[in-house]
Amino acid sequence: MMVYEPWVKKRVLVTARTYPVPSRSEIEVSCTAGITDDGHWIRLFPVPYRFLTPDQRFAKYQYIEAEFTKATSDPRPESFKVNVDSIEVVSPPIPPDNKWQSRKDKVLPFRFPSLCALQAARNRSGEPTLGFFKPKAITSLTIEETTAEWTEKELGKLRRYPLFGNAPKSELEKLPYTFKYEFRCDDADCHSHALSCTDWEMGAAYRSWKMKYGANWQSKFREKFEFEMIAERDTHFYVGTVHDHPDAWIIIGLFYPPK
Repeated sequence: MMVYEPWVKKRVLVTARTYPVPSRSEIEVSCTAGITDDGHWIRLFPVPYRFLTPDQRFAKYQYIEAEFTKATSDPRPESFKVNVDSIEVVSPPIPPDNKWQSRKDKVLPFRFPSLCALQAARNRSGEPTLGFFKPKAITSLTIEETTAEWTEKELGKLRRYPLFGNAPKSELEKLPYTFKYEFRCDDADCHSHALSCTDWEMGAAYRSWKMKYGANWQSKFREKFEFEMIAERDTHFYVGTVHDHPDAWIIIGLFYPPK
C-alpha cells in the first residue's frame, strides 16, 4: 500500500528562482529554492509562477508560507511538493541596504567552501543537492545560441488547459541562448568548472534588453552579468543538481552584494 506524506505548513525564505520551462505534469514551472525557518534548504515544486494570483507572487529574499509534502517523484532530499493554493506571502522583501547585510545574515551561514566540496559531500552521502558557495575566480560568461522555438511536444505542454485560475496573457517565451559561467574553486585540485545559469533574472534581462537594444543586447548583458559580477560584486552561486542527471549541477541563482 502506498504511504502518502502529510502536508505540513512551512515558512521559507526564497533565495533563488529559475526561468520557467515546460513541465512534464503541469504547464510551466520554475525551480524555486529557499531556506526554511528551521534551517534547511528546500526545493519547491511545482511553482507555476506566472499562474499565481498577484497577491501570491513572491520576490527573492521574501518569506512565504505554504503547505508542503515530500516529493515522491523526486528522490533528492530537499525536494518538496507545494500546495499552490496555500502559498501566502508573509513579509516584504529583505532590502539590499548596507551592502546587502540583512541578506548576508540569512544566507552566509549556509555557505559551502566550494562547488568541489559540495560535489564531494554529495558523492559521499547523496546530499546535499542544493548549495551555496563563492567561487575563487569567475573567468568568463559564455553565451551560446540554441533553438529559438519550443518543440511541438513542449508547445503541447504549454497549451494545456490551465489548472490554475490566473493564466498569463502571453505564452512563455523560449530563451534562444544558454548562459554559462566558467570559474575555479578555492581547492588545490580544482580544474575549473563550467555551469549553465538559469536564474530568472538573466532570462528577464535578456528579454528586456533584446527589445530595448536590439542586436547590441549582448553588450549590456555582459556589462551586468560578466564584468560587474567579476569586478564589482562579491558574487556567489546558488546551485542544484539536475533531476534527470543527478551528477550534474547548474547555477539556479546569483547572490551579488557589492565588494
